[in-house]
Amino acid sequence: MSPVTNNSRARDKADVQQRDVAFARSAPTYGRWISWILVLVIAANFLWLVATNPNFEWNVVLQWFTEGSVMKGLQVTLGLTVVSMILGTLLGLLLGVWRLSENKLLSGLSSLYIWFFRGTPLLVQLIFWYNLSTLFPTISITIPWTDITFASWNTNDLITPLTAAIAGLALNEAAYMAEIIRAGLLSVDNGQVETTQAFGMSRSRALRRVIIPQAMRSIIPPTGNQLISMIKATSLVSVIAMGDLLYSVQAVYNRTFEIIPMLMVAVIWYLFITSILNVGQSAIERYYARGTTRTVVNKRRVAANEAAPAVAHRLKEDV
Repeated sequence: MSPVTNNSRARDKADVQQRDVAFARSAPTYGRWISWILVLVIAANFLWLVATNPNFEWNVVLQWFTEGSVMKGLQVTLGLTVVSMILGTLLGLLLGVWRLSENKLLSGLSSLYIWFFRGTPLLVQLIFWYNLSTLFPTISITIPWTDITFASWNTNDLITPLTAAIAGLALNEAAYMAEIIRAGLLSVDNGQVETTQAFGMSRSRALRRVIIPQAMRSIIPPTGNQLISMIKATSLVSVIAMGDLLYSVQAVYNRTFEIIPMLMVAVIWYLFITSILNVGQSAIERYYARGTTRTVVNKRRVAANEAAPAVAHRLKEDV
C-alpha cells in the first residue's frame, strides 16, 4: 500500500472524526471558572467574618449546644414532627382518595377540609386549639337535641399544650398531604387503572398493590419537603407554651440575655436535622426511581474508531 493511500485514509478518518459528535468538545468555559472563584472567595470571607465576630459568642454556643434543657426541647421537636407527620400523612391519604372518589359527598367533604385548613394560618389554628375551652368548656358524646349524654370530659383536661400542638400540626399537614397524594395518584398512567379493573381488583386492592407503589415516585419528593417544613413549623408551638427547641432556647436567653448565641444553637440544630433529612430523602427517591433511569456505557469513541474506515470508504465512493 502506497504512502499516498495511507495519507488519504488518515485524512478521511480525521475528517470523519471531525464530523462525528462523539468527538465534539465544548468551548472553554472561562466564565464558569471565574464565577466559581468569586463565589468561593465571597463564601470564605463570609465564613471568616462569622467565625471571628465576637458578638456571636461561640463559646456560649458551645456551652449550651448539648445542655440538658436544649436536648429535651430537641426531643420534643422531633417527637412532634414524627407524630404529626404520621397522623397528617394517614389522614391526607384518606382525604386524597376521597378527593378522587366518584362519591360527591366524600369528594365534597375532602374539598371543604382542604379549603379550610390550607386557607387559615397554622399559627391561628394552634392558638384556636389551645383556647378551645373558651368555646366548649366540656366535650360530650350525646344524642343531638336531647339531654342524653354518654360521656363528658373537661376540655382543659383534654386539650393540653401537647394535644393542641399535635392536633394543629397534624390537621394542617393533612390538607397539604391530601393534595400531594392526589397529584401522585393522578400521575399514574390511566392504563394501569384499567388493567386492575380488567383483572377484577377492588378499588382498595388496586390502590395498595398497583397504583400507590407507582405513585410513590411522584409523592416522595414533595413529602420530603413537607417533612422538612414540619421540623421548622414545630417552632410555632412555642406560642402555646410547648417546650420545643425554640421555646427551650428562649427560656434560656430570657434569663441570660444571650439572645444571639442561643438562637445560633437553635439554628445549628435545625440545619443539622434538615441536612440528615435531605440525605434520607435523596436515598428514598433513588429507591423508587429504580427502573426509570438507565446507565449508558460510553463506547462511542471505540465505535467511531471502528466505523471510521467504512465511513471514509463510503465518502470516497460518493466523491
